[in-house]
Amino acid sequence: MKDRVSSMVQQFSINPKRLFLIDSLGALLTAFLIVTILMRYTAFFGMPQQPLFVLAAIAFIYTIYSICCYFFIGNRWQAYLKLIAFANLLYCCVTIAFVIYFYSSVTIFGLIYFSVELIVIGCIAAIELLTASHSTANQ
Repeated sequence: MKDRVSSMVQQFSINPKRLFLIDSLGALLTAFLIVTILMRYTAFFGMPQQPLFVLAAIAFIYTIYSICCYFFIGNRWQAYLKLIAFANLLYCCVTIAFVIYFYSSVTIFGLIYFSVELIVIGCIAAIELLTASHSTANQ
């Protein structure tokens, strides 16, 4: 597993713009799923619409940031990658706070959705941080 992560970090260090593209597509998918599914079926997932709107708005802002980085960032991409990695971790914290606050209404399906989302975003953030650190150490 460690070798696989190390290999991924090395590959992303060679072409870091792919991480920004992956992040932007992931954030767009998150916003899309929240708006089209979770907000329509709040009874099924148990999360009220207001916090879902907040999460979707944050995800959409991350989409714009990451896609702008993909197209406009040059050789000094490490700080931008660290910023979106920490922003992703902040998104995870906000999500956890909402799940805890609305725990009494969140269904098992909501818990599953948010758990999977947190795992995926956490892994992406970890790879982003490792890639930015790996590249900084090699310069």
